[in-house]
Amino acid sequence: MPQSHEAAGSGSRTTAGREPSRGALIGVGALLVVLTNAVIYIFPPLLPAIQAQYGLATVAETTWFFTVLTLGGGAGFILLPRLADLYGDRRANVAAAAFLTVGALVPASGDSYPALLVGCSLMGFGGAAQVLPLGFLRRGLGEGGITKAVAILVIGTGVGIVAGMIGGGLIVQSLSLRSFFVILTAIGAMTTLASSLLIPSAPPALRTGRIGVLGTVWMIAWVGAILLTLTQGLVWGNAALIPLVLGVVGGIAWIRVERRSTTAVFDVALMKAPLVTASCICIALFAAVNAAFLLLVSTYAQIVPEALSPVDSYGLGLSAIGTGWLMLPFAVTFVVGAAIADRPVNNGRVVPVFVAGAVISAAGLGWLALAHDRPWHYLVGAAAIGLGCSIGYAAGFTLVQLAVPEERAGMATGVAGTFLAVGFAFGSALVSADLSIALVPVLGTSLEVAAEGLYGVGYWLSAALALAVVLTVGVSSTRARRRTARTAA
Repeated sequence: MPQSHEAAGSGSRTTAGREPSRGALIGVGALLVVLTNAVIYIFPPLLPAIQAQYGLATVAETTWFFTVLTLGGGAGFILLPRLADLYGDRRANVAAAAFLTVGALVPASGDSYPALLVGCSLMGFGGAAQVLPLGFLRRGLGEGGITKAVAILVIGTGVGIVAGMIGGGLIVQSLSLRSFFVILTAIGAMTTLASSLLIPSAPPALRTGRIGVLGTVWMIAWVGAILLTLTQGLVWGNAALIPLVLGVVGGIAWIRVERRSTTAVFDVALMKAPLVTASCICIALFAAVNAAFLLLVSTYAQIVPEALSPVDSYGLGLSAIGTGWLMLPFAVTFVVGAAIADRPVNNGRVVPVFVAGAVISAAGLGWLALAHDRPWHYLVGAAAIGLGCSIGYAAGFTLVQLAVPEERAGMATGVAGTFLAVGFAFGSALVSADLSIALVPVLGTSLEVAAEGLYGVGYWLSAALALAVVLTVGVSSTRARRRTARTAA
């Protein structure tokens, strides 16, 4: 592994002629990771409340805001880490927190589903701040910065899951949905101020270069078109083929143009480094598993059995906060993953780590496919899925960082983060499509929910995504061995 990149230039970046405080860097980095992940994980337990608040008839309509949130994150993951490299870490983090604040303010002011969609796209863009600490912590902590930065990212994510899923439930249970967005706006404003005051105003890591804005917008457009077909295909019928065709054609054209672009979204040299492309794909697959699991748990757990006809009856009848407590084992084991993955990944054994994370996740999902009608079923499955996903994330983000020198840490973060966002969007869209295949009415309302049998299907689909990680690293390793053999010959 090219670990020498980490040491090169470590300790050379200063703030106003002095070394930045390690404690302040770690503190603000942890704060950003926790808060931005809390925003992301606040939403899954709130799906039934949002569906009822805005009178949305189907699960597919409700979860589209979640897809918009993650697609906005895709744009942020590409642009903001690159902005950190070219214009400085403080500016990038302040911009991210400002987008998060404005995004929360829009639904707080508008209180409508269109306002929620607009706000979620802005909050998703600002949510890219969750990975920005990878850049400024690596640059500011010197030797061992990559390991510390990835550990803070994974542990902070675990804490953010608890804060988001339980805190969001408390807010909505005690206040209104609109009050929730008002509070989120205030938290975003405080995060913006903290970023401005605590993140060092160090010189940019790169003096030259441009951000590929056109390529970024183009990519989000064609990915969004394909995901729109996946989420709304059963609702729109044949009309859903239009965005599908536009997305596929746009994607093919985007790839051809990006290969010749001087401001390509993804750095070609980085993607050709050993296992980097495979690692990014694995990050996307773990993110898809993560999103699928969250939506499946959130929808099933909050359905009240008595609200359905006896023949269709299912669900746990939990509140948003009760659903959040079901996720506690997921958050606890999520914290453990970074410690497990650190040593073997830095010793070059990333493939076994990916395989272990995938198998553990698939085992938890397989368990829930067979048993998901009791609260304790979720406690067992969530623990396995949290551990497996965190191992996969830690391995993927570490390997991508090890492939570049520290002045390009933001670019590497952006590449990995983009795959994370697209994977999250794909997982939520896949589950939305699954839960829209067969619907049953909620008595006394115009709402419909998924038929019970579709949850088992959703968990099996998610397990298949986890096992696709094994296939991905297997194919990548085989190709690498063949290239090595041809070179030796």
